Amino acid sequence: MSAALALQGAVVAALKADAAIAELVGARIYDAVPAEAAFPYLVVDGWDALPDPADAYDGVDIAFVVHAWSRAVGFPETHRLAAAVEGALFEDALSPALAAAGLRLVEIRVERTHALRDPDGHTRHGVVSFEAMLEPI
Repeated sequence: MSAALALQGAVVAALKADAAIAELVGARIYDAVPAEAAFPYLVVDGWDALPDPADAYDGVDIAFVVHAWSRAVGFPETHRLAAAVEGALFEDALSPALAAAGLRLVEIRVERTHALRDPDGHTRHGVVSFEAMLEPI
């Protein structure tokens, strides 16, 4: 299994297990969004893996994005969703699933969070960008 696929599985599992996420979106965490998906929801997307064979580190750096979609008025719900995503994806939440795939999470960090209005004028879009460093166990 690729490191990116293992991380995607760990990220989705951590989001689904998080109480704050469940309160906000229920089980609406997608890779491919159904045509009639109810708002709000999250999309795990945008995987970019870069091998990093530095001295004594035979790992991979993986950038990925979690999108938060809302139709609530204004940006408060979008900011709550983004904060919940940031809070859900931490080392202890991801490490067990990664260890089962033979990987160790060296570091995960939020690179950037931003919120914007979708061109339709009704939808709000939060984007939380992460970078994770993984290495074989």
